[in-house]
Amino acid sequence: MFLTSRHRIAAAARLITGAIAACVLASAAAPAFADEPGVNTSRIIFGQVAALSGPAAALGTGMRDGIRAAFAEANRTGGVQGRELVLESRDDGYEPNNTIAATTQILGDNVFALIGSVGTPTTNAILPLLAESGVPLIGPFTGSEGLRNPRNPLVVNVRASYFQETEVIVDHLTTDLGYHRIAIFYQDDSYGRAGLAGVQQALDRRGMKLVSEGAYQRNTTAVSGSLLDIQRGNPEAVIMIGAYAPCAEFIKLAHAKKMNATFLNISFVGADALAKALGPDGDGVVVTQVVPFPTNTSIPLVASYQAALKAYDPAAKPGFVSLEGYMAGRLAVMALRDINGPVTRKALLDTIAQTGNFDLGGVWLSFSPTSNQGSNQVWLTMIDGEGGIVPVKTLKRQTSDANDVVKTTPGEN
Repeated sequence: MFLTSRHRIAAAARLITGAIAACVLASAAAPAFADEPGVNTSRIIFGQVAALSGPAAALGTGMRDGIRAAFAEANRTGGVQGRELVLESRDDGYEPNNTIAATTQILGDNVFALIGSVGTPTTNAILPLLAESGVPLIGPFTGSEGLRNPRNPLVVNVRASYFQETEVIVDHLTTDLGYHRIAIFYQDDSYGRAGLAGVQQALDRRGMKLVSEGAYQRNTTAVSGSLLDIQRGNPEAVIMIGAYAPCAEFIKLAHAKKMNATFLNISFVGADALAKALGPDGDGVVVTQVVPFPTNTSIPLVASYQAALKAYDPAAKPGFVSLEGYMAGRLAVMALRDINGPVTRKALLDTIAQTGNFDLGGVWLSFSPTSNQGSNQVWLTMIDGEGGIVPVKTLKRQTSDANDVVKTTPGEN
């Protein structure tokens, strides 16, 4: 049977109408927002690239556990707009080349954002990848000034900076103890040099100079040479900018050689891991912290953290690193819930900058379009003779009738 032109036109019209209807139905079945990598109707996927093995493994695993505890807590109450929060983690062994490879891989898996990276050299290594892809990085475990000044719009820092930590250390050494002979032990990379610059600036403000310094290579515990370099200055105190394994080795060797100095570390060392590695050699070692004391449940944030951590892993012990991971995770959850409209990377970053203040539970993080650092708080802690960690307010020397010792005034954290 032959079709007339009129019949052919009518048939074509029916085909076009059917195609349009199919498109409308497909659109109705699809999400009501433009697809964003790592976001669908049921999940929002975050990626973490951090040290999960090697001498800095306790830092990466601690951050991972805290973030996952925060996400699990949120998921129990419906997640974000009905979507489950998921964390995918990759190990970089605290080596920048591995960080680049693992980050390239995880970005290829279409994560929404990165969270909880560990270290200055490793985080610096992926900044070009962030810039190219527009992927946000939330809560890196580093106080590097380069991630703060100038402000990187893709990076959201939770913690205070290394410059702030080293200022607190030098202030306590000079004000509380009256020390003038200060040395530094540091990791010979961008992390260690950031800490070195912070110490030098703090000393410069007081008209002081380092009496000696020693460096070691990342991911090693070969520190005997740097110990000899530092001993030549006969320091009263040694400020340490390193990871827990080499710092512990340095302190043990110094004690074995009867070196009479106070040892002070910044938060990146991981106080819990350092105390464990030092054992009895940890007595009197000072560590600055950028999060509250993880057992002080009078702070609502800490009480929530402990409950979330126990629900996530009943065997997990509260610690400074996992608390920092939990804070990063809580910030991500709060910001996502505050988004008015589709969940996009830009919306997440804009919400954090424009909302400004986030109450995590008695602990506030404050951001703005000109500041990407949430907290400026630094606390002082000390390892005691039993391997525990206690908060202190001052390092002031007090004299005992029996013998002269350096005591500290307990503080709340």
